[in-house]
Amino acid sequence: MDYRIDETTATISISGELDHHSLRETSLEVNRIIDTYLPKTLVLDMAGVRFMDSSGLALVIGGSRKMSELNGRVIVKNVPPQPMKVLNAAGVSRFVTIETTGKVV
Repeated sequence: MDYRIDETTATISISGELDHHSLRETSLEVNRIIDTYLPKTLVLDMAGVRFMDSSGLALVIGGSRKMSELNGRVIVKNVPPQPMKVLNAAGVSRFVTIETTGKVV
């Protein structure tokens, strides 16, 4: 996982698999970044995610809740087809912004 910070945005690039094996470490790192930098926008760049199950949903939902506490928002972008199916099935677009190739879903 890589990240970059600018004035009000934390962009986190996630790669590999988002499942119950990787969620704890990934979630702790995302929370650490939010708590340290207090961004107004959290961008989760999922271009490198090969697989995601419901554990990955917990990361997105948890990030959204944490950002709500800061009156911030979450943008999920560059989502490959398999993780997008999981996000769509859960209706995540009701509370986070999903960007695909420049389009907002």
